[in-house]
Amino acid sequence: MLITKIYHDVPSKLSNERPIRIFVISPVVPGYPQAKFPGVVCFSEIYQVTGPVERFAGQIASHGYVVACPSSFHEFEGPEPIPYDTEGTDRGNRYKIEKTVEAYDEDATLTIDLLTSLPNCNGRIAATGMCLGGHLAFRAAFDAKVLSSVCFFATDIHCATLGKGKKDNSLELVRKGDMTGKGELVMIFGKEDTHVPRSGRDLIRKTLEDANVLCSFLEVRAQHAFIRDESSKGRWDAALTRSLFTFMLEVFERTIGRDLGPRINEGEKLEHVC
Repeated sequence: MLITKIYHDVPSKLSNERPIRIFVISPVVPGYPQAKFPGVVCFSEIYQVTGPVERFAGQIASHGYVVACPSSFHEFEGPEPIPYDTEGTDRGNRYKIEKTVEAYDEDATLTIDLLTSLPNCNGRIAATGMCLGGHLAFRAAFDAKVLSSVCFFATDIHCATLGKGKKDNSLELVRKGDMTGKGELVMIFGKEDTHVPRSGRDLIRKTLEDANVLCSFLEVRAQHAFIRDESSKGRWDAALTRSLFTFMLEVFERTIGRDLGPRINEGEKLEHVC
């Protein structure tokens, strides 16, 4: 499916009115200018919307989804990608803990609201992301409008160190039940990921299971950033990425690809009209 790319600059209240640039990649079906598609928020790493992130989002869009990629660090600089080098890594990691968790959440809300306002989006929304973006996709799952979230090697969840003060409340909110009964969650980690050790993965899994969150938890033989096809320091696994991308598409197709009507909880029964 053909795709096109545009961007929108959206004002943000928590960032001194500095706009957030949201890149939107849309499918195009020639001859059907009024076609509508489900929407996906694609959160990036600490390097903002780089080539690998855009290509990942473009592949999703080519399967029939309007994909919105927010520039996460608009408070500090422009929307340009941050280089995959030592200086860029240091800069991105510094921004990650200078930005407030509330501002990250506002960015997610602005992006979801933008998607639902677009004439080519049908309002059914999912989320995905990698590294920092995996954590942001995880937090997006607290929003009832997000029907599924697929999180790749999400960082800082197990140690609650996202945002200013390095003290986020992601797992605390899960324990309180804020994710229970909402959309479907998928957590994907590499067993060789030095950013999220086994103890951290075990904590995340147990917290989700104890809260009865509808979740699939995948651990694969891979390192951190294994889906990044550029400057991955020898960690990119193209075959594994393809397999997990297909898994993600199955989740999206099942949760937002069609309108199934209202969801009921297990144990509830529907009355059948004959």
